[in-house]
Amino acid sequence: MISRMPSIIKSLKLISDPTRLRIMSLLHQDALSVAELQEILGMGQSRISTQLSQLKAASLVADERSGKNNVYSASLPEELIPITTSAAEEIPEVAADNLALSHILSKRKDYARAYFDELAGRFGKDYVPGRSWKALAEALIKALNYRHIADLGAGEGTLSQLLAQRAEKVIAVDLSPKMVDYAQSLAAANGLHNLEFRLGDIENPPIEDSTIDLAILSQALHHAENPQRAIDSAHRILRPGGRLIILDLLQHSFTEARELYADRWLGFSESQIATMLRKSGFSEVETIIADKEESAPKFQTLLAIGTR
Repeated sequence: MISRMPSIIKSLKLISDPTRLRIMSLLHQDALSVAELQEILGMGQSRISTQLSQLKAASLVADERSGKNNVYSASLPEELIPITTSAAEEIPEVAADNLALSHILSKRKDYARAYFDELAGRFGKDYVPGRSWKALAEALIKALNYRHIADLGAGEGTLSQLLAQRAEKVIAVDLSPKMVDYAQSLAAANGLHNLEFRLGDIENPPIEDSTIDLAILSQALHHAENPQRAIDSAHRILRPGGRLIILDLLQHSFTEARELYADRWLGFSESQIATMLRKSGFSEVETIIADKEESAPKFQTLLAIGTR
């Protein structure tokens, strides 16, 4: 305990500054770039970068390269979280900061929604990173004999239609209204009356708690604003003993994916996915590399499975 005191004292001194405290309050809620912090705080880049540099040096924030930007997140010791939260409530600007943060996060979702609206009706005909029939087949093998299935971030519903041929009920959730309308009409045309499409966010899918036997996130998690929240929601809708299957891109450095495919995250490592699954309460966690593409940029598909 004595050996930790200097770092705690230094941390308390750092976060006592109102600007740094505002930054920590924001980063504790969501990971943000310097540009996003500029927009929220109304401060110059150099001032924010200086504060972030000091916080990073004290290990109070962590940064990760995402496309052309560094994205920062809070890395507070557990004992400092309630202190920081209480102290932030004393700063008048924090309420406005939180409103601006909500706006920033809404703009992110609007960008992704617009992208998928453009794809409606041709999504299955276009190339999508990480979507290979080999990878889908790996997942389908695990999906046999499940009665109620949720396809989260279903897109045009290719996977949902395959699942509906065996399941009693499939609920497909997607953020794009045009995608949902197109997919539902396609399912009806194919006589899949046990396949229902619902408009919603994978971070809070419109599905009742503990009603699903199998949930699937197929190439959807890297579009989520908060991947952990999406996995938490999957855990919520699953019955005890239910399983979650994640198919996503293995962590990569093809930054153009942000502009080309509206990707929020550049894939995930096996350890990141496994950690998020366990944090949500999943057990029997498994991860494998299900597919490796031969053409550049040589995306790899990560398959992860967890049991509630």
